[in-house]
Amino acid sequence: IVQELCKRPGLNKTGFDMPTIYVPNPNKPVRCVNQIEEVCKDVEKTINQTIQNTLNSLEKDCDAIEYLVDEAINKDNQTRSANIRAYIKWGFMYLMALSLPMAIIVTLMLAMFEGVLKDLMGKEMTSLLKWYTLPINRFMSSYPADTQMYGGAALVVTTVILLALARWVGRTSDTMTRRQKRQLLDKQEFVRSVVKSKKKTLYSEYLQQTVSDQDL
Repeated sequence: IVQELCKRPGLNKTGFDMPTIYVPNPNKPVRCVNQIEEVCKDVEKTINQTIQNTLNSLEKDCDAIEYLVDEAINKDNQTRSANIRAYIKWGFMYLMALSLPMAIIVTLMLAMFEGVLKDLMGKEMTSLLKWYTLPINRFMSSYPADTQMYGGAALVVTTVILLALARWVGRTSDTMTRRQKRQLLDKQEFVRSVVKSKKKTLYSEYLQQTVSDQDL
């Protein structure tokens, strides 16, 4: 077909560019120039360009994987640090919330069983308990006798608020397990030591093949 188109260009009404490719026959000379070598060069050039682009893309993908793994681990470390700070805040707020009801209980015990506590715990320990409950006593004494129940209700509300704050500031985020982090690091090491090394080997072989072809 291509030989006929070469002999009779008028048959190619669509203007389609079709190189003249045929197997030479010494017994049948043809005046059309065989363009098979040019086509082979074009095919080889396209293949080489595709190989080079693929190898370059492989290296970029490896770099992207390494970066994403580092970013994920750094983010996980930051999340762990934030969780530790949240735990510390939660513990502090929780202790503050528990200190109020404990102080109220100790105040009631001192009011009702101060003599018994002195006999059981000693004078120094009883004085220490009085010092611990001093803020509660001052707060309750600021209310008239007939409205001290409101002061007690205020302490209860304060305790509830502190417990709610402790729960709010103690919120944590999910983190990776050691196994998940180890798997990420193993994949990163595989990409760095195996895939990249293989890419370098393939690229070297590609260059050597290109140079050999040019020499030929």
